[in-house]
Amino acid sequence: MRAAVLREYGEPLSIEEVPDPDPAPHGVVVSVEACGICRSDWHAWKGHGEWADDRVDRGQILGHEPAGTVVEVGADVDAFSVGDRVAVPFNLGEGSCPQCRRGHGNVCDDGYALGFEQDAQGAFAERVHVPYAEFNATAVPDDVPTEAVAALGCRYATAFHALAHRADVAAGDWVAVHGCGGLGLAGVQIASALGAGVVAVDVREEPLDLAERVGADETVRSDRVDSVPETIAGLTDGGAHVSMDALGRAETCRNSVDCLRIRGTHVQVGLTTDAEEGEVSLPVDEITRWDVSVLGSRGMPPSRYDELLRMIGSGSLRPSDLVTERVALDAVSDRLAAMTDYETSGIELVTEF
Repeated sequence: MRAAVLREYGEPLSIEEVPDPDPAPHGVVVSVEACGICRSDWHAWKGHGEWADDRVDRGQILGHEPAGTVVEVGADVDAFSVGDRVAVPFNLGEGSCPQCRRGHGNVCDDGYALGFEQDAQGAFAERVHVPYAEFNATAVPDDVPTEAVAALGCRYATAFHALAHRADVAAGDWVAVHGCGGLGLAGVQIASALGAGVVAVDVREEPLDLAERVGADETVRSDRVDSVPETIAGLTDGGAHVSMDALGRAETCRNSVDCLRIRGTHVQVGLTTDAEEGEVSLPVDEITRWDVSVLGSRGMPPSRYDELLRMIGSGSLRPSDLVTERVALDAVSDRLAAMTDYETSGIELVTEF
């Protein structure tokens, strides 16, 4: 099969013929029909994460936002058959550890990160293996299109888990979203669907225009105001109830915390780059004084994907609205390079393999 393989950090991915994956007894093989191109792929491609012992090894097939159809089934799998359409999370659990048993499979003690480690080769390929399929994969209803499933990827599911599960966004809340790439735009649409007022923040007009189309009530060009937190406080009559940093830069993380009202909640979903190396300074005394909550959020528990799929099927959520470009496998390197200078917008998908 054809696959895009990381051979050198920051260099074009190598498009190669590699062996088709075989299903483990607990796994299935999925024919990939679409796969999102995510900023987390960019981090891996750039060789980031060494400071956290999380650098992706050379030789890895990248891609972690697949949608497709089961083509092979492991001997121990009863829940899926050839021909079933499935959604696949990037945060793969093994199903039996304490975290998985408590519904937190996104942080499985012995889990895999699809497309980021040798035991979980990715989906920038014609086929991808899904381990522990009965725990990880979710059947896709007929009323949910393939592109919507790929758009869920890690970004949309991550934003949903961050806002709906971790921060518990409620109708009437104000939510600020810092950084309107695919992850941030997903947060805008989800927060709006949950009944919140939404302030979208970015330095570019194009993503802010898209943010308005998918649910933002207010937008802030961060390079055109003296203070992002003060501007948000004015727009929301006192500050955001929930604020999400979807970029992972020191400035956006600090702005996210500083724009909160008393007893507000900051949720961090963007990963840092080599500028921060995983460390960001925060106003701890203010966090303590004003009873502010600071949360991290990673992916989404596989056991809760049905929530997303139901809302997509009903039309309450529309991840397909965030899809801005569809490309062939050979173009993935160019799209990753474009992310370096923030030259992409929305969610881009590989649809030709």
